[in-house]
Amino acid sequence: SRGLDPVLGVFTGILAYYLYETHPRTAPPPDQRLQELLRWKWSKWRREREETLRTAEMRSTQSSN
Repeated sequence: SRGLDPVLGVFTGILAYYLYETHPRTAPPPDQRLQELLRWKWSKWRREREETLRTAEMRSTQSSN
């Protein structure tokens, strides 16, 4: 039915990606898996956010003097 098709599609896609990453013939190297990519993106985002907050804090400190 109309409501079940998107759910089935998402489930099939997730299952296919899981099988792709875990199958010995098609598995990417450990440093190129989705989990490692997400860790790298998260740490990059955190560094950029900390830098932005530090810059904003320095500007507010300078403008208040």
